[in-house]
Amino acid sequence: MHEDEEVSGRVTLAAVAKEAGVSMPTVSKVLNGRTDVSRATRAKVEHLLEVHGYRRRAQAGSRSPLIELVFHELESVWAMELIRGVENVARENRATVALTESGTRHTPGPDWLPGVLQRRPMGVVLVFSTLREDVKRRLRAAAIPFVIVDPAGDPDPDVPSVGSANWAGGLAATRHLTDLGHRRIAIVTGPEDMLCSLARLDGYRSAMSMAGLECDPRLTRFGDFHVQGGYEHAMSLLDGPDRPTAIFAGSDLQALGVLEAARVKGLRVPEDLSVVGYDDVPLAQWSSPPLTTVHQPLRTMAEEAARMLVRPDDPGTGAQRIELATHLVIRQSTAPPRQS
Repeated sequence: MHEDEEVSGRVTLAAVAKEAGVSMPTVSKVLNGRTDVSRATRAKVEHLLEVHGYRRRAQAGSRSPLIELVFHELESVWAMELIRGVENVARENRATVALTESGTRHTPGPDWLPGVLQRRPMGVVLVFSTLREDVKRRLRAAAIPFVIVDPAGDPDPDVPSVGSANWAGGLAATRHLTDLGHRRIAIVTGPEDMLCSLARLDGYRSAMSMAGLECDPRLTRFGDFHVQGGYEHAMSLLDGPDRPTAIFAGSDLQALGVLEAARVKGLRVPEDLSVVGYDDVPLAQWSSPPLTTVHQPLRTMAEEAARMLVRPDDPGTGAQRIELATHLVIRQSTAPPRQS
């Protein structure tokens, strides 16, 4: 069977080279991400590879003992949890982890792809919302498996991905506050163009509706998941007599900004203001006061993604989409509202 596949592969590559009017070495350069091929030639060869349905058969000897992890930013504590998860699985499989910073929060930049095609890792974990079609095509043609750890909650259906229950997390955070008796609850979610932000906002709105409370649009803010953004939105929300008695922040980093804004405004947490975060990064338990937050299993998400790469034929890892549960962790940053 393997010999037939090899012959079939050579025939396909020969047909592609002939139809494209290039040499076999040029086709090989395209497959391996070499940069010494013109853009027009590369596009023509890639199109013909797709038309002919070419898929390179993975060969164990051609793989680097490497799992590549690609982010658009590496400086956050959130990223560190994902790195630890991939590292755990890499260590179990005698592999190392390569970290790459590229692109925007939506997709990696074009500068990343040639390098990964040359490195030929065991697989790639991408912390993005989606991948461009040409990137997926070239990774598949090179038989490099890939999986998205999907912070946005909207993966392409043809890409294996791991995510978490954002709507349920937003619901749990807000219900905790309504159960404590809060009526005026603000939310600082994430960017408006990320579905995880919208899902957490929908969970917040559902919990408010369940408690018979209206959602004041003045209390809904779209942040950026960072400390400074949380601080700036909270300073605005807490300015004036009709301030909220509780704020649900869409990330722990934003919640730290909320805590700082409360301090600057002379408000005590939780006596004057309750604060709930999201993620449950290790830093959350060391804030002052320790932060009530929604536990998003970031490390487990990364571990599951890496296992999908190193054991792609395992029936237990064959799902296109794995969604892990979230749960609320109650600490000291929330309490019933002060009676006036």
